[in-house]
Amino acid sequence: MRLVRIGLANINTTVGAFVANTNAAIDAAREMAAAGVTIGLFPEQAIGGYSPEDLVQWQGFVDRQWSELERFAAETAALPAAWVIGIACNQQGLRYNCAAVVAGGEIIGVVPKEKLPTYNVFYEGRTLARGFAGLFEEHRGVPFGDFLFAFDFGVLGVEICEDLWSADGPMKRRAYGGAELVANVSASPFRVGIDQTRRELIATRAADNQCTVAYTNLVGTNDGLIFDGGSYVNQNGKPMLAGTRFAIGFSEATIDLDRTLRLRSEATTWRDDRETYLQEHQVPGVIHVSTEILDTATTRAGLTYPVPRQKSFFLPADEPRRSAREELCEEILDALALGIGDYFEKIGAFQVIGISLSGGRDSLLTLLIAHRYASKVRPDDPGSLIRAFYQPSRYSSEQTRLAAETICGDLGVPLEIVSIDEAFEREREAVAAMLQSGETITPITEQNIQARLRAQRMWNWSNSAHGLFLQTGNMTEKAVGYTTVGGDLMGALAVLANVPKTVVMYLLDYLYEQTGHEGIQAVLAKPPGPELAPNQSGEDELMPFPVLDACFYLFVGEKMLPEEVEVVIGQMFPEYGAAAVEGYVAKFVRLFLRSIFKWVQSPLSLHIGNLDLERERAIQLPVVTSSSWTAK
Repeated sequence: MRLVRIGLANINTTVGAFVANTNAAIDAAREMAAAGVTIGLFPEQAIGGYSPEDLVQWQGFVDRQWSELERFAAETAALPAAWVIGIACNQQGLRYNCAAVVAGGEIIGVVPKEKLPTYNVFYEGRTLARGFAGLFEEHRGVPFGDFLFAFDFGVLGVEICEDLWSADGPMKRRAYGGAELVANVSASPFRVGIDQTRRELIATRAADNQCTVAYTNLVGTNDGLIFDGGSYVNQNGKPMLAGTRFAIGFSEATIDLDRTLRLRSEATTWRDDRETYLQEHQVPGVIHVSTEILDTATTRAGLTYPVPRQKSFFLPADEPRRSAREELCEEILDALALGIGDYFEKIGAFQVIGISLSGGRDSLLTLLIAHRYASKVRPDDPGSLIRAFYQPSRYSSEQTRLAAETICGDLGVPLEIVSIDEAFEREREAVAAMLQSGETITPITEQNIQARLRAQRMWNWSNSAHGLFLQTGNMTEKAVGYTTVGGDLMGALAVLANVPKTVVMYLLDYLYEQTGHEGIQAVLAKPPGPELAPNQSGEDELMPFPVLDACFYLFVGEKMLPEEVEVVIGQMFPEYGAAAVEGYVAKFVRLFLRSIFKWVQSPLSLHIGNLDLERERAIQLPVVTSSSWTAK
């Protein structure tokens, strides 16, 4: 047996907070060393924070990370373990996203990332240079490039995040070159369902390359990117560890690296492929590390063979599992609560969280998510961290007022009721005075006046109370412009801007089942509508929300033409008939394309899926565009 204990740290970093980030890594290293870890991994860009975006164009931003890496090495010098930690490097004028290998107080080598994503929320290829096979240089006297590290416990290969996601990534080259253990340090943003995708991907890479893969991920939120943590160890296709998500800490697993080598010897196809590969390709250089990791009796004595908890190598563990419904809802709620919390804490400008309640579903869910975060940081009095406001007009119903009062009572959140009706009348008069002969105030203008008054007052409150003003609109209504520029589109952080309306309602149903709050039931009892005009119904003015969300997914997500969307919608919702479906699809396409100018003005939003509406982070569409290309 050749036992190695792998430690995987999930730390929460802030972009540019070099000292604090490094301190968090040092603290975690000490904890892992106390647990007998042989090698510990930290996330991608752990020292500088991820994602730095164009900050890497400042040479000082990159260069100053090196002194913190040296401090990390010095502070961990006495710990009997090796470490892999993410850092940015400025090498010959080029910026690289790298992983540094540290042991015995020394920086042993630096390996640059090779696969740079420039899609979806990523822009790395815009500013960073790529590593490649045969890159053998020095950075500040330290080997820099395509290297393996031969320790006394085994041969280590290092890679960064996206390198894992390519079947033609560096893992193949490094495994064929002798790497038994491949450490992937990652900052992989959360998306719904990503946990299972990562598990399958890591298992595939570990099996294909006949190696042990150790993966650690960043936890926390920077801007709208949510990182869910999670750590995995997979040995040659066999899962060995799945760490906790959405929490700071570390996970550890002990493996027998001799098992990895034995499985290689048994895999005839892998051996044949390796022979062919080595005849045609260059392999990494090997750095032989003199630092002894397994030289202390305490470290070696702490390692035991990884036996299953159920004491059977043939039977599965009897572990409780959550239903698919619970898994989905808890995952989304945890992600959004983390997003609110880190934005609130890391910016440092806020003292309290503010939400304008309409008595509707979106603002209710936003309040519940903010309360979820507050319950973690102020468990004795979460309501003290939140302020809720109900701003009725003449069109607001007693039912929505009661719903707002009830849910705030359920949660212990202070609620202020401040009417906008007098201000609404004054603003109508002011607008009328600006119009020329023959012009009149339109019904939509009257609706928008109310929304803008509420937003203006929330901003004024925010300025005075140092409050984080949360925008509450959902992705579905944002997509078709069912929102007001300068009104309900406003806020400092858009919590639900990438959550479809059907998911909003699904989450509220789930939360009512879990909590039994009467305030949730009161909101759900009323059909969804903005109450900016008499008897308003969102579905009457748009279309049924399930149909609307399906149109959005197919046209925007799957990039289908309208006639293709019609076919699928007709299959999904035959009860509406062909004529109605054709009308729904045409209406959606028209509204979506002419509403781009609106949603590009919305605040920073939290990302939870691959289909998001934020021009800087997700789908990039021209604001000025014609819909004629969609015609049959």
